[in-house]
Amino acid sequence: MTHSVLDKIKGGLIVSCQAEEGSPFYRPEYMAAFARAAQMAGAVGIRAKEPDMRAIREVCALPIIGIDKVYLKGFDVYITPRFEDAQRIAAAGAAIIALDCTPRPRPDGFTMAQSVQRIKSELKLPVMADISTLDEAIAAEKAGADIVATTLSGYTPYSRKTEGPDFDLLEAVIRALKVPVIAEGHIFTLAEARAAIAIGAWAIVIGTAISRPVELTQRFVQALAHR
Repeated sequence: MTHSVLDKIKGGLIVSCQAEEGSPFYRPEYMAAFARAAQMAGAVGIRAKEPDMRAIREVCALPIIGIDKVYLKGFDVYITPRFEDAQRIAAAGAAIIALDCTPRPRPDGFTMAQSVQRIKSELKLPVMADISTLDEAIAAEKAGADIVATTLSGYTPYSRKTEGPDFDLLEAVIRALKVPVIAEGHIFTLAEARAAIAIGAWAIVIGTAISRPVELTQRFVQALAHR
């Protein structure tokens, strides 16, 4: 990864602009509006999926961490699970490609390490490894990942479930790795964001707490229901 991209995101906020099917915001132009707002507010990057990336690129100049969510029967890996998905993300203008870097089977038959190396060698783009455990983080760095993110902590059946951010995992990964580590997952408060940076995170990614109004509203509704 070029130092210029690393410098641009260091110490800053990356906003994950994603909506799932069924959401009233499940349209590229809405995600583009969220990305534009994030840029206006001072964010340093965007995490987004196709086909939203092309619409975002038209209105937002921030570097995009690109993914695609592809749900295939028989496979638990869905974040950029195949090389063809990475190709599509690269063609849409991603500055970085993020993918599931757990050891679980991938639908294209490649191992995690082979997937990382193929993206780097053929697409000439840096890789951000989404992991859920320390062992996965170490393996991803060894495979050649340029950045490691705690994105999948609590989302794999074998990783620890936490009420908020998994700061223990974040700290352990930062201590063990030489590559930049990004804090992602379950960050909802200013205190949690500051804590992640204080621990040593290169940057933080926040999605739901900024760009998912349905989920945010549900949190308030549930809090009132259980007061």
